[in-house]
Amino acid sequence: MTQAHAERAHALLSASGASRWINCPPSARLTEHIPDTRSEYANEGTAAHEFSEILLRRSLYPCNSKEREKLADTLEHFKATNQYYGPEMENAIQDYVDVVNERFMESKARSSDAVVLLEERLDYSEWVPDGYGTGDVVLISDGVLEIIDLKYGKGVPVSAVGNPQIRLYALGAWSAYSYLYDIQEIRMTIVHPRLDDISTDILQIEELVEWAESVVKPAAALAYAGEGEFKAGSHCRWCKVKATCRARADENLKALAYEFRDPSLMDNEEIGSILYITEQLKSWAKDVEEYAFEQAKRGNKIPQWKLVEGRSNRVITDKAAARLALEATGLETEKYLKPQELLGIGDLEKYIGKKELAAVLAGLVIKPPGKPVLVPESDKRPELNSIEEDFAGEDFDA
Repeated sequence: MTQAHAERAHALLSASGASRWINCPPSARLTEHIPDTRSEYANEGTAAHEFSEILLRRSLYPCNSKEREKLADTLEHFKATNQYYGPEMENAIQDYVDVVNERFMESKARSSDAVVLLEERLDYSEWVPDGYGTGDVVLISDGVLEIIDLKYGKGVPVSAVGNPQIRLYALGAWSAYSYLYDIQEIRMTIVHPRLDDISTDILQIEELVEWAESVVKPAAALAYAGEGEFKAGSHCRWCKVKATCRARADENLKALAYEFRDPSLMDNEEIGSILYITEQLKSWAKDVEEYAFEQAKRGNKIPQWKLVEGRSNRVITDKAAARLALEATGLETEKYLKPQELLGIGDLEKYIGKKELAAVLAGLVIKPPGKPVLVPESDKRPELNSIEEDFAGEDFDA
């Protein structure tokens, strides 16, 4: 097994932070000495990557009986000791492993000597000073190089299209192995197994190198030197100083200078522009609130604000004793007990398995239309005509 995922060092100009330092070069040095804070979601994602590596090594690499026994022991130890392991992770990672196995078979069909690399350190320092990262899966065959990246979160899907992180991984892999293989096409795939989402971006190597030379290299030089302009945008999401950054505050406070008129006089074009402003303001406000709350918890007073005890709901401390007490009153059971209910589909899949549940409940599960939402035009989902036309008969207020 490779070095533990959570223990790996990260480059100043890491691939995972590329969207930020490419768009806002001085943010790299500004946040350099601020310690990382790991969330439960990050720890869960680390566990998922460790689990996937075990399964992939067992399925993709030929091994003798001793090695198989070692992998089996590693797998059982992971299942027994990792707090994040469970049916949901088992099903999701197996789906991811199936995708990787399928893509590897495609590579083997192109070249009998195709290579698969797992958790490979990839050096892209030709374009980024001291630049390196770790690729989840690298598939190399004559003509085609493919990078596959696992995303275990359940938030918004991350698209591979135009994604700077996976592009840097691809550059590192091409730089390391182009002397052995005639690589012309670069395929970059991101798999979100818990969101049933797979996206792939395909570039010719000339296009990838052109992007690296014209976009990455100059931005990386500025970032490494701590120079350039601070710039706010969607890339702020993972920045360590997103709550206190002056550039982000200035950008969001521009909204206050907007000459708002009576809403009845605004046309749809103005409404569309304001919606972008409100989205940015909501995200920024949430970050500032969380930062202020953490500061107050540590005893660092925020002027004009204070910590107080919030509202709470009453709870029964001993439900078994409460049930006996209620039974003793002679009250009808339906007045204090809920009838049995089916678990939700997600919980059922955890205990039964996604494929097994689909077989058991064949014909009994439907996916009704989702409630309409207003999103930017860049969203990949197809546009609806109108609620009246596309959702006739649907009741979203129930």
